[in-house]
Amino acid sequence: MNLPNRLTLFRIILIPLIVLLYLFPYAQVGIEVPSYMVAGVSISLINMINLVIYIIAAITDAIDGHYARKHHMITTFGKFADPIADKLLTTTMFLLFLSRGIIPVIPVILMIARDTVVDGARMIASSNGKVVAAGMMGKLKTVLQMVTVALILLNNLPFEILHLPISLVLLWLAAFVSVLSGIQYLNQLKEDIFETI
Repeated sequence: MNLPNRLTLFRIILIPLIVLLYLFPYAQVGIEVPSYMVAGVSISLINMINLVIYIIAAITDAIDGHYARKHHMITTFGKFADPIADKLLTTTMFLLFLSRGIIPVIPVILMIARDTVVDGARMIASSNGKVVAAGMMGKLKTVLQMVTVALILLNNLPFEILHLPISLVLLWLAAFVSVLSGIQYLNQLKEDIFETI
């Protein structure tokens, strides 16, 4: 297995670690999780640790794609696993936030629905021998999602100091861009999707 694929697997392995750290019943087993005040905003140690893990995962995502293209190590497994790892990571984070009631459900539903529809469309296109590369809107969606997750883990710092709900604004913007990019993909693949109607 080459280095890019190992990094992709490493990113996938980090996901259950994040879930365990986030959902572990610390209080029930007598563990007191410390929180730290930053400019009047409280951030738990667990959020800080998960932010570090999330940043590591995001960095491996950037590295494995760049390294695979530069050294001609693009594999079928990489094409399959890399986008799945990305979506698993971001979707898991949003579901964890939902479980705590930190974010609204509608933008998360929109993003998950978009990913489901696009993945289905890509499977149909793939069966016809067509590969659709990620467009600019899709890449923007991923960046917005990653920044949003980081801000939520930071309890919206530094914007919380100014009482600006930037993490919430970015969440809705990520959902909006996600839907737009989904429409873009469907438009590119409409001949494949509707060929048998």
